[in-house]
Amino acid sequence: MIDILEANLAQPEQARIFIELLDAYARDETGGGQPLSPFARDNLAAELDKRAGAHVILALANGQPAGLLVCIEGFSTFACKPLLNIHDVIVLPQYRAQGVFRRMLEKTEAIARAAGCCKLTLEVLEGNHVAQAAYKAAGFAGYQLDPSLGRALFWQKKLDGGAD
Repeated sequence: MIDILEANLAQPEQARIFIELLDAYARDETGGGQPLSPFARDNLAAELDKRAGAHVILALANGQPAGLLVCIEGFSTFACKPLLNIHDVIVLPQYRAQGVFRRMLEKTEAIARAAGCCKLTLEVLEGNHVAQAAYKAAGFAGYQLDPSLGRALFWQKKLDGGAD
C-alpha cells in the first residue's frame, strides 16, 4: 500500500524521510551524482519549513520511503496569479512504474488548485527521456510564447554560497 501525504517538516520522522529521499535523488546521476552536503542535511528541512509556499509530498510504501516531490510557489506576472514549480522529483527504483509519480502529481495539482495557481512548471534534463515521457503523459509541454523564437531555456547564475 502506497500512501501519499504532504509532509510536515516540523515532525522529525517526516523531515528525516524527506532528507533521505532528497539525498537519494542528489546521489543519482539525474540529481548531480553527489550526496547532499552536511550543511544541507542538517538545515534543509527546517529552512524549507519556514517557507509558506513550499510543499513536500512524500510517498510511503507500507511506511517506507518510496518517493518525493518538492514544489515551491512562484508567481506568473502575465496571468497575475500564483504558479507552483515542481523543483525535485524522485521515485526510488523499486517503486517505479507503479503509479507513484502520478499519485504525487495528483496531490500537487490539488494543492495548486486550492491555492488558485494558474499552472504547474518544472525543469527536466534534455537526456532524461524517462522523466520527459512521464511529464508529457501528465500533460506537460515545452514553453514558448512565439514559435519563431523557440522554446524557453532554463538558465542559472550561481551566487556566493549557491550550491544548485
